[in-house]
Amino acid sequence: MIHSLLRRDWIGQIRLALTLFGLPYTVCTPGARPAISCSYSHNFRTSQTLRPISTSFCNLYTTGVQTMPSSSAPHAKSRCPQYPGSKINRFVVPDDKVGWSQNWPQYKPLSYTDPLVEKKPVWADPEIDSFSPKFNTVDGAVDRTSFEGSYKMEKQKPLNPRGRTGVTGRGLLGRWGPNHAADPIVTRWKVDAKGGKTLHAVSKRPVLQFVSIKRKDCAEWAVPGGMVDAGEQVSITLQREFSEEALNSLVITPSEKAKISDRISKLFKSPGFQVYKGYVDDPRNTDNAWIETVAVNFHDDSGNSVSELPLQAGDDAGEVQWVDVDSSFPLYASHSHFLELVAKERKAHW
Repeated sequence: MIHSLLRRDWIGQIRLALTLFGLPYTVCTPGARPAISCSYSHNFRTSQTLRPISTSFCNLYTTGVQTMPSSSAPHAKSRCPQYPGSKINRFVVPDDKVGWSQNWPQYKPLSYTDPLVEKKPVWADPEIDSFSPKFNTVDGAVDRTSFEGSYKMEKQKPLNPRGRTGVTGRGLLGRWGPNHAADPIVTRWKVDAKGGKTLHAVSKRPVLQFVSIKRKDCAEWAVPGGMVDAGEQVSITLQREFSEEALNSLVITPSEKAKISDRISKLFKSPGFQVYKGYVDDPRNTDNAWIETVAVNFHDDSGNSVSELPLQAGDDAGEVQWVDVDSSFPLYASHSHFLELVAKERKAHW
């Protein structure tokens, strides 16, 4: 997942006409992880029971049984020692003090908001004392609801539903409270010279490939993705981010853009598998601002949709390529676990 927070006013964005309604709720949740690390991906528990969800434009399906977050697995990357892109050291929060229910008078974290956020770009809220946001609801064009349910408030500021992070303010995030993102996971089958599915030598299962981009900020491979603009539907974000980051749609010719538009439209009208919907344990999270995402897998089963298009890095991506889905391939944030769920759903190698 890339959550492109420092958004710009892009010109010529591809806004494809696909509308999804009623996306289902969280289907997998973080599992246990003992150590605090800025690079690990949290685990998820899933069910094998599937439930189709139809809309007028496409079909989504997800696991039918939901699981609750493990109380023994507090967020970890959100407590990284140093806040990313700054020299701010977080107040050290031990596992037993993460929850807000724990009384901790000694907790005195620093407040930090990135200078670019303080310049009041269109994608960011102003300071909390200079406007009157409506939290836990849709506030005009801004969705301030959380997939985690109703979050608490303290001194007019929202509190991270997963607990303390060691820093207050917004950091690199634009919105107070939840910052909604979307992660399109585009996959295809790896094929041999004759067009047959390639089987893994050990598991004997067919090998999936997914579109992966290399982040410019940390040089880690990730799923394309970005923040949901105010008033924008998640389905549009999924397509836009895939186009901008994986297909370099911002700097291609009109004829190339039309070709990509047709193929992406075909792909995103196919049945999509909602991999995850919920809180993201991200190093950019603070006590008062955090990231939540919807990750959806769109699979080019026949290989004639986007599989043949030459990939070009664009927007926030340094490199882009088709990568084999394999547990040994390191990915940014929670993305390896997203891919694990996709592989299990597609009965592919992991």
